[in-house]
Amino acid sequence: MKLRIKGNTIRFRLTKSEVAYFSEKGMIKETTNFITGDFSYGMQTSPDASSITAGFKNNEIILTIPERQAKEWTETNKVGLSEEMPINDNKKLYILIEKDFKCLDE
Repeated sequence: MKLRIKGNTIRFRLTKSEVAYFSEKGMIKETTNFITGDFSYGMQTSPDASSITAGFKNNEIILTIPERQAKEWTETNKVGLSEEMPINDNKKLYILIEKDFKCLDE
C-alpha cells in the first residue's frame, strides 16, 4: 500500500493482493519504523460510517470507509473512491483511495 500526502490531500494506492486482503479482512495497515518511533497508516471498514473519513492519532493515519462503499469498490471495476472531509477553519482534507493495478504486484 502506498501513501502520498501533499498539502491537504492524502492518497492511498493498493495493489490487487492488498485490495483482496482488505475485501476479506475489512482492514489493512502498514507500519514504517523509525528510531524515535513507528508511523502507521491503514484503512478499515465500518457499518456505522456514512462517508469516508480520516483520523490521525498516536502517529497513525486511519481511513474509515462505509462497508457498502468498500464492498462496491473491492468487488467491481471501480478504480477509486474520493471524499472531501471538512476540517478546521473551513478547510477540507481531500481523501483519495485507488487501485494501483499498473504496478507489479508483490
